[in-house]
Amino acid sequence: MTFNPNAQLDPSQVDDQRGRGIGGRGVAIGGGGLGLIVVLLYAVLTGSVPSTSETGALDQLINQTIGQGGPAPSSALATECKTGADANQRDDCRIVGYVNSVQAYWKDAFSRSGQTYDPAQTRFFSGSLDTGCGTATTEVGPFYCPNDGYVYIDLGFFDELRTQFGAQGGSLAQGYVIAHEYGHHVQDLLGTLRSSSGGQGASGSQVRIELQADCYAGVWAAHAVDTKFLEPLTDANIADALDAAAAVGDDRIQAETQGQVNPETWTHGSSDQRQHWFKTGYSGGNPADCDTSGAI
Repeated sequence: MTFNPNAQLDPSQVDDQRGRGIGGRGVAIGGGGLGLIVVLLYAVLTGSVPSTSETGALDQLINQTIGQGGPAPSSALATECKTGADANQRDDCRIVGYVNSVQAYWKDAFSRSGQTYDPAQTRFFSGSLDTGCGTATTEVGPFYCPNDGYVYIDLGFFDELRTQFGAQGGSLAQGYVIAHEYGHHVQDLLGTLRSSSGGQGASGSQVRIELQADCYAGVWAAHAVDTKFLEPLTDANIADALDAAAAVGDDRIQAETQGQVNPETWTHGSSDQRQHWFKTGYSGGNPADCDTSGAI
C-alpha cells in the first residue's frame, strides 16, 4: 500500500533512540534458540516486557550480557520524514506515517465520544534500551509499556516477522503491528489494560486483551484513508495484515517450535482468533464491536 504523497508527517511523535543502546541483559536459553522464540512470543504485540511478577522463571533467564551501545548519532527523522512521499521511500518514515495515522484516528474517535485522547510516542531503538517495563532488547520485539506510555520497536523486527515467523510481509503488515500496539495504549487510557488480571490460557484475560488490540487495529484500518495519510487499502493490503496476525498466533508458533499445541499456555490467541478479531474491527469500523470478553 502507499501513503498519500502530500500528507504531512509529524516525526515528533517518534523518539529515535537507535544507536543509543545501553549495556543490558539479553535473554539466553541453554541448548539453542527455542527459549528466544518463547520470550519473543510473550512480548511480540503484547502490553509489556516480561517482568518478575508476570513471568517468574522467565525473569531468571535474563542473564546474558549483550554489550555496550555505540555513540549516539543525531536522528534524521525530523529532516528526512516530512511527507507521505518520504514514507513511501523509507522504512523508518513509513512507521512514522503509521504512528501519525493511527493516532489521528484515535484522537478523532475519542473526541466523538466526548473523551480526550492522550498521544503516546513510539520509541525506535537498536540493541537494548532501558524502559519503564525493564530492559528492551532486539529479541523482545515491539511492545507497549504502560508504565511510561511509550511504544517500543526495533525496526529489525519486521525482517524477523518474515524470516522467523513466516509472514509474507508488506506495508500493511507493518501498519497492523503499530496499530496493535497503539490498541494497548487505548486500552491503557480506557483502564482496561491495567484492570486485566493477565491470566494465561486460551480463555484467559491476557488473550482477550491481545485479541481486543487486534480488533482495534482492524478498526483503525477501516478508517485509515479517512486520516488523510494513506491511499485506499486494497484486498491484498488486508491480506498482508491478516497474514501477519496469523503468523504470530500461539497455535501456529507452538506447532512449529514445539511440535504440539497447548492452549493452556497461550498468551495471544490462535491464528484464527487473531484474524477473526482483526476482521471484526475492519468490517464494522466500530471500537464498540471489540468486546472480546466472550472470546474462547
